[in-house]
Amino acid sequence: MRKEMLKAVRLERRKHRVRRAVTGRPGQPRLAVSRSHRNIYAQIIDDVTGRTLCALGTRSKELRAQLAYGGNRKAAAVVGKALGEKAKALGIEAVCFDRRGRKFHGRIKALADAAREAGLKF
Repeated sequence: MRKEMLKAVRLERRKHRVRRAVTGRPGQPRLAVSRSHRNIYAQIIDDVTGRTLCALGTRSKELRAQLAYGGNRKAAAVVGKALGEKAKALGIEAVCFDRRGRKFHGRIKALADAAREAGLKF
């Protein structure tokens, strides 16, 4: 197998392992974070009903004007803070953090820290 394929397989395995352990409950929905090289996306999901309660990303209309580039820690922190404020407005106090198989450092950590500073508990 090529190196790129092995990396993708390892990511998929980590994603399934993390997802088995993290499940949103009615009082504590799941905060799922996805990233690409150029952008980062986060959504709060109620796993019981299967609905997305709120979602933001570097490409969303309300954040696009603030960000020059969406693939760095600064952009991830802006998304995390805005998502935390949006969740608080909806009455969401606590969430389960789903990193979707990614390591908890860099942009993922910056988004999580900014969401915590905005008032979300996880």
